[in-house]
Amino acid sequence: MAKWGEGDPRWIVEERADAKNVNNWHWTEKNATQWSKDKLKELLLNIVVEDDRGRCEIKETSKLEGEATANNRKAKLIFFYEFEIELDWEGSLKNSENKTVYKGKVTIPNLSEEHDASDVDVDITVNGESNDAYALKDLMRKKAPALIRAKLDAYIRQLREEFTQGMILPTKSETDSTATKEDADVSAAAKAKVAGKQNGLSPTKKESVGVKIPTTAVAMTVEFKCRVSELYMALTDKNMVRAFTRGGANMVCEAENGGRFSLFDGNVTGQFVELIACQQIKMQWRLRQWPAEHYSDVTIELTEKEDHTLLKLNQTGTSTDCGVPARPREGLTRTGGRVDEGMVTILGWGGGRRKADSIRSPQGGEGGAGVDWGQG
Repeated sequence: MAKWGEGDPRWIVEERADAKNVNNWHWTEKNATQWSKDKLKELLLNIVVEDDRGRCEIKETSKLEGEATANNRKAKLIFFYEFEIELDWEGSLKNSENKTVYKGKVTIPNLSEEHDASDVDVDITVNGESNDAYALKDLMRKKAPALIRAKLDAYIRQLREEFTQGMILPTKSETDSTATKEDADVSAAAKAKVAGKQNGLSPTKKESVGVKIPTTAVAMTVEFKCRVSELYMALTDKNMVRAFTRGGANMVCEAENGGRFSLFDGNVTGQFVELIACQQIKMQWRLRQWPAEHYSDVTIELTEKEDHTLLKLNQTGTSTDCGVPARPREGLTRTGGRVDEGMVTILGWGGGRRKADSIRSPQGGEGGAGVDWGQG
């Protein structure tokens, strides 16, 4: 037993005036289950999707099972949540003599901290086998998943905001320094206000600044021995993408504005931003090991030449914070190699000759050795 003034300072209670959880060392936990269920119902109910064909709306929550907790250990916040959700939707066609209201279900089999909201599966079913029922199911399938994933992302963000408060307790030194800093800030603000009035200036609005993630930019050009329509299909058709990436049953490729994709067992995920047939593909793209919710912007331009099709790729916002400082682009280069090799060997489009690869540092300079897309 440590005597007063001796031993591990983490256990000295005098470091906190209220003697609670010294230096936030002990595990503390808050039950967030009921709050989560109420918040999920609030966010997911009454979602409406609509186009020229018809209108659908999520009406009820038929199943919402699971739990959520917020935890603090060694001054680190850890959130656990896992839910299985079923929602009931109703819809009807606009320009049809049949005014039948069709019903169906939206199933979210696994909402958990193991996946980003953009990776959560959303399954759509309809009760009925008529053409009208299938038309409404198609409307829901195309428009509802993106809206639902956005609501799930909002739930995750609000969960962290709500249960962060009061979880990490300040130490005595932090309390004292905070009070001193607040007094200094008040004094500085008062002086600035007086100086502003004397100079005839109005106070400026304080800007909020987020956490800066180190990034780089990648550019590459590849020639493929095929028609531009074939290459565009290879990049957007689910069966062709599965072929050259050797994707399994869990591969996702929803090639439409706002559609998502998940390749290489979920190591590469994102969504399609804009598609111009046989000309351009814009995406938000990320590797699993990148910082949470960080996406790069990818633009692919396709140009058909006399004896080949030219693919130009520009990627900005590529995270270098992958936890491997010596080789921050390892995941990116390995992924590119697998895509390139798959197109050449499986689709048989010649050598995939590459030109003028480069990596630009955050300051805009060229990266040293270029991109080794084949080896990784």
